[in-house]
Amino acid sequence: MGTVSQFQDRKRPPAHRIESEEEAITTARDLAAAFRHQASERDINRVLPFAEFDALSVSGLTAITVPPEHEGLDVSNALLAEIVAIIAEGDASIGEALENHFCVLEMLRTQATEDLQASLFARVLLGDRFARATFIEGAELTAEGPGYRLSGRTGQASGILFADWIAAAATAPASRPVTLYLAGDDEGLQVVDDWDGFGQRTNGSATAIVGTLHVNADAIAPAPASDLSTGISLSLLLKASVSLGIARAAWRDLMAAIGDRRTAVLPHIGERAIRIEATAAALERAGRKLDIAQVNPVEVAMADAHFSASAAAILAGETALDTANALFELAGGISAGIGLNLDRHWRNARIHALSLPRDRLLQSAGEHMSKHGEA
Repeated sequence: MGTVSQFQDRKRPPAHRIESEEEAITTARDLAAAFRHQASERDINRVLPFAEFDALSVSGLTAITVPPEHEGLDVSNALLAEIVAIIAEGDASIGEALENHFCVLEMLRTQATEDLQASLFARVLLGDRFARATFIEGAELTAEGPGYRLSGRTGQASGILFADWIAAAATAPASRPVTLYLAGDDEGLQVVDDWDGFGQRTNGSATAIVGTLHVNADAIAPAPASDLSTGISLSLLLKASVSLGIARAAWRDLMAAIGDRRTAVLPHIGERAIRIEATAAALERAGRKLDIAQVNPVEVAMADAHFSASAAAILAGETALDTANALFELAGGISAGIGLNLDRHWRNARIHALSLPRDRLLQSAGEHMSKHGEA
């Protein structure tokens, strides 16, 4: 590839510049309402939401975490989590790909050189989208001129089909973990639509395959050095956001399905409503702690943010599955019609939960509490 400062040809109008957090959340609600209309049809027929992602890009919503020094808005993490949840409520697959995009921007902010940040954040402000992936065993990255020669394939990752850029984890010589920023339309890179999951069917998951590709040194950044990095914590927080969005979507359909019969199951309704509210509060708390860790990235603050984000992700995953199950338990036979496609909420929650390393997070949480002694 050429240097990352060489702009790709535009395939969509330049993005709007969102000027405030109030405008950001209003934009998210408007887009989510539009995405909701055909979300079920897209799921049934596996129609990939390219048009919807272009709408996201043009709205400016994909650029709301660009740092102020690169002319961005840089919204708080609590608000970002709520915005991703709003989008995921409209369409969980779009929410998951958006989760992946924002996680790449955090890695770019914390790991990349100033020149690489300047080049790629400028692309984000114009509406470019990012996805992250990992090259699997057998991939090769060898020194070649002012950079490296790359060959191999990534594992499946959400959002690749919608991405203008792929941030791919790889191992450079001397076992040095790095992140490669690859242009999605590079001639040496092929993106294969090989996702066949029963949930999150339109999340743009794919595999990137590279025969031989030269990657310039200026398109490479170090990988995060800590398991408690803000990038990892943000990933957990936004996974929680997608799960919360799924829970809210299932709740919306539950209320519609039971209609006038809701008075007979008020305690059950109240229990689910409280779980969703508690989950939203956990995301807000984790977002505030992540704000602190980003401003002051010392070990204690980063560990605290990771613990809260882990708690939010686990709680949100449980809430999504519980609410999706309640949809059928409380609505009864009326919810089982194939045409209603209400089972997509459970399918989405179940598939999304598979990407959460629950056992490892519980182990880390136990270690954190043993060390610090208070929640």
